[in-house]
Amino acid sequence: MPTWNTEHRPDPDALLATAANEHRGRLKIFLGAAPGVGKTWEMLAAARRKRAEGTDVLAGLIETHGRAETAEQLADLPILPRRNIPYRGHILEEFDLEAAIARHPALLLVDELAHTNAPGLRHAKRWQDIADILDAGIDVWTTLNVQHLESLNDQVARITGVRVTETLPDTVLGLAAEIELIDLPPAELRTRLEQGRIYRPDLARRALDGFFRPGNLASLREMALRRAAQHVDRDIASYMRARAIAGPWPAAERVMAVIETGPAAEQVVRHAARLAEALRAPLLAFHAETESGVGVQSALDLAIQLGGTVEITTNADAATAALDVASRHNVAHIVLARPPTRAWRRPLAAKLARRARAYSIYTVPDPAARTTQPKPARPRQPLLPYAISLAIMALATALGFLLRTYVPHDAMGFVFTGIVVGVASRYGRRLGLFAALASFLLWNFFFLPPVFTLSVGDPRDVVALIVFLAVGLLTGTLAGRVRIEAEAARSRIDALRRVALFGRTLAQATDEPALRTAIETEAAALASHAIVLMAANSTLPLSPELDEPAQAAAEFAFANRVATGAGTITLPLVPWRFLPLATEAGTIGVLGVQPASPLTEPLAQALGALADQAAMATERLRLAARAAEANAQAATQKLRTALLSSLSHDLRTPLTGIRGAAETLAVPTLTEATRTDLLASIVQDVERMTRFLTNITGMARIETGEIVARRETIDLAPLIEAAIARVPEAFHTAVNLTAPTVTADPALLEQTIVNLLENAIKYAPTGAAITIRTSRDATTTTISVADEGIGIDPADLPHIFDSFYRAAHGDRIAPGTGLGLAIARAFVETMHGTITATSPRPDLPRDSLPGTIITIRLPCP
Repeated sequence: MPTWNTEHRPDPDALLATAANEHRGRLKIFLGAAPGVGKTWEMLAAARRKRAEGTDVLAGLIETHGRAETAEQLADLPILPRRNIPYRGHILEEFDLEAAIARHPALLLVDELAHTNAPGLRHAKRWQDIADILDAGIDVWTTLNVQHLESLNDQVARITGVRVTETLPDTVLGLAAEIELIDLPPAELRTRLEQGRIYRPDLARRALDGFFRPGNLASLREMALRRAAQHVDRDIASYMRARAIAGPWPAAERVMAVIETGPAAEQVVRHAARLAEALRAPLLAFHAETESGVGVQSALDLAIQLGGTVEITTNADAATAALDVASRHNVAHIVLARPPTRAWRRPLAAKLARRARAYSIYTVPDPAARTTQPKPARPRQPLLPYAISLAIMALATALGFLLRTYVPHDAMGFVFTGIVVGVASRYGRRLGLFAALASFLLWNFFFLPPVFTLSVGDPRDVVALIVFLAVGLLTGTLAGRVRIEAEAARSRIDALRRVALFGRTLAQATDEPALRTAIETEAAALASHAIVLMAANSTLPLSPELDEPAQAAAEFAFANRVATGAGTITLPLVPWRFLPLATEAGTIGVLGVQPASPLTEPLAQALGALADQAAMATERLRLAARAAEANAQAATQKLRTALLSSLSHDLRTPLTGIRGAAETLAVPTLTEATRTDLLASIVQDVERMTRFLTNITGMARIETGEIVARRETIDLAPLIEAAIARVPEAFHTAVNLTAPTVTADPALLEQTIVNLLENAIKYAPTGAAITIRTSRDATTTTISVADEGIGIDPADLPHIFDSFYRAAHGDRIAPGTGLGLAIARAFVETMHGTITATSPRPDLPRDSLPGTIITIRLPCP
């Protein structure tokens, strides 16, 4: 039995968790490393055995994927009908959650835990459906591949080259009362794939060279084994806590690094990390904040960088706190620094060696024993607190001596006790002990008979004096410790406040120069001077502010992702302190500060937090810039594709007509009427090509900013007549001019109306009415072009003014480049106006074609 805790009681949290799950269903997950390992088959086989024992089993949703072996296992099981969900013209078959809860079987089988539900169901994810079923008291069996866990998404993508889109939170595994690992060696799984037992032969051949490569399967298999082992280990820890069983149990290896203040803190973490790596075990870093010191925060940060977790406590008894954490986490190995050869109090290593009989204890040697690093100068203790303490005690002694006829000498002991507590609370433990000894002497010399001597006449006063000295020393020590812990708590609160302020300040930067200025400003507020060096092409630039040793320290911090310079164990003689700006993608730069005085631990922690947030903010800006660039490239590629498609259609068609007509004209037996028709056809196709090239050229001029609109008052009647004359098919257009003038560019406005007329003719029956109307109000002149054509689908309305966009009607798309309305919008916006489309027309009968109205609004003269 462990010696550090004589009373073992069940963990209340474990008991509450057990009680909360009494009325919920139990979840069992059949976990596999890849598709095809046999998760669904094994689940169905186990369910059939349960049903043979009399259990009410219901197959809620099973995906056989066309595999005959799986379908055979499902044959004699009752199946829940699926729910049909209409979606985009198709019917999707989904799991019926409401029907499953209403049926309320003893055991429900639901395949593919990570599945995404169709829109319209109660939940977006199937695991959320299963959570509701468990709340209803129904046991659930389900299947899951390890690559669907959210925390493994990036690792799976790097290993396999495939980004899994359907993921679920890792916490869902915590809902499982049992996980059964369905394991299959990679070679056997590839054999099943080659035999066509998983995918069709054509898909299987591609899968063998892709996702199902031997290396990929081996890595996924290791991930699945680790997750299953973690779940089993969690169950063991919960069982131990719920039954007050003292650990550790040797079921799994765990390594805990006990971090103390001193130069060996980071070395302890590195040694523990190497041990954890060798044992393939988790790493835990523990620190008890009993006093402030150097090296603690950097060691905790290093533990996190090496993949460990951190636990911090303020318990004054570090040994008890460490053993309590080790017991709760089922730790097997404890790593800590070797105790100093000379210490006035018992070191932590000695306490753990005596009390931690159930653990393996590793001590790390002091790095100062093998190196010649210069020892930092010990800070001088200020004399002012001593002078103030002596002055307070002298004043209390003088007042007490003057009032000795009214104040008994016993009462002065309480006065001096209060002074000791006050001095220790204000100035710390060392001053408290000094005040206790001084008060002991003053009380004895001035107040205990015989006075003005250090001897004591009354034996009762001897006892009082001894008790006073003991109480004074004890209260001074306790008050000093409370002060240290209060300062540590205040430092943590201040650090949190600084971190929140850093986040708000850095989030306001919109580009890297502004962000760099903000980082330097925030760092300079903590130290006297700051500089940020951002890497270019994986190389740190030279700075004129840094001398050669400082530049070398900055480059070392950049290359090794460790803090260097003043206050660290790496190049401590450099007056600068450099912190790497590190992200998951690598180190992007360093933050350097040149403090006027040595950095305190809270300031060092705040600078570390600033460096971390600066790295994340820089990475965020770069990712945003890359995303914007990728979007721009995608838009450019889309326009390029549309342009090439339009060129291939709208140039090839008229060129083919021209070539055919020209070849026919070479036939000598043609009649004059036929020749005239062919020549007219050639002219028409040439005009079509001319309009196309004019639109392409116009759009290019718009996008390059070459077109600048003039602003002049225009008479609309002749301008509209000229536009109608340029469109031969628009001769029947009706014109109604309520507003005769407008402020615009005459050439751009005329071309805009031509484009609108051509669009109206294209989408209206031959001879259908087209109407141009104008009106005005106090500030705006409105020009509308209305047709009685086939109208515009509501889904196309938001896009008809986009470049190269052509609305489809039925199975066909109208001929054209998709640039006419885009050019019209560009011209109108250049003239400081707006253009909109309305369809169907509200003024037409419902039994006619919908029609379209395109409205231009321009400034009044």
